[in-house]
Amino acid sequence: MRTTRRRALIAGAAALCTLLTGCGAADMTKQTSPFAAVKGARTVTLSVQSWVGAQANVAVAQYLLEHELGYRVDTVQVDEVPAWDALSQGRVDAILEDWGHPDQEKRYVDDKKTIVRGGDLGVTGHIGWFVPTYLAKQHPDITDWRNLNSYASLFRTAESGGKGQLMDGSPSYVTNDKALVKNLGLNYQVVFAGSEAAQIAQIKQFAKEKKPFLTYWYAPQWLFEKVPMTEVKLPPYTEGCDADPAKVACSYPYTPLQKYLNARFAASGGDAAAFLKKFRWTTEDQNEVALMIADQKLTPAEAAKKWVEGHRSVWKEWLP
Repeated sequence: MRTTRRRALIAGAAALCTLLTGCGAADMTKQTSPFAAVKGARTVTLSVQSWVGAQANVAVAQYLLEHELGYRVDTVQVDEVPAWDALSQGRVDAILEDWGHPDQEKRYVDDKKTIVRGGDLGVTGHIGWFVPTYLAKQHPDITDWRNLNSYASLFRTAESGGKGQLMDGSPSYVTNDKALVKNLGLNYQVVFAGSEAAQIAQIKQFAKEKKPFLTYWYAPQWLFEKVPMTEVKLPPYTEGCDADPAKVACSYPYTPLQKYLNARFAASGGDAAAFLKKFRWTTEDQNEVALMIADQKLTPAEAAKKWVEGHRSVWKEWLP
């Protein structure tokens, strides 16, 4: 969730599904892996979120499971909260990038014990508000939230109703942004681009024309390499400051991203489960694969193959 990712970043699923092999319908709670009934097959079903960093994780895991460990892998795309339901039910075996869902973790990991923790992914995620660095250089004080109202006219668009525009991605993203605008008394309107891909396209267009923009964005993300952005400092995050979504008035936390496995799969999944528990890479690794998928237009399988061929010393440590 990306308030915890505060990203149910999954609208755009249909478009992004075309990038993935075996990608299923958005609601996995009513379907299972097509390999599940294959007698004697060594199969794994991985949940894949629509943002490209998560696709990078799954692409590399899938490639190694298939080419090094001999598994058949199915990938399915599902919103973040329903993914926990599907994982609990055994309809998917693993989630490789979770940005923090405390309610689901308590329900399924601590109470029902149908899901187990799979360890750190090795990547720390952070969400924030960003302006292009070229704008921050022109107006250094724009990176302090207390000065945003003075610059609201710079960010006005046809969609923002006379206010400054704060650009978000999909309406399905779980974010604090509307509450932050209200609780911080900002003269801004949250405007949704529609999906991560649409948001990237809009950011690129603004940057090409050197126009001002204020956007919800997150790291790790390959776009920073193409469009340098500077974070706007919101009130500091403290533990529990975002506990009430309606009253939140603080920045987003830094979140060590986590993996989760279905409990039965973790216990009886053999080499596949052992491999996924050991799967751990860096932000730089993830961004390298994500950049190949999103910017260089390689398929996830092609990007994974290219990364695997150049990083044997990294992934050989993940093999059981």
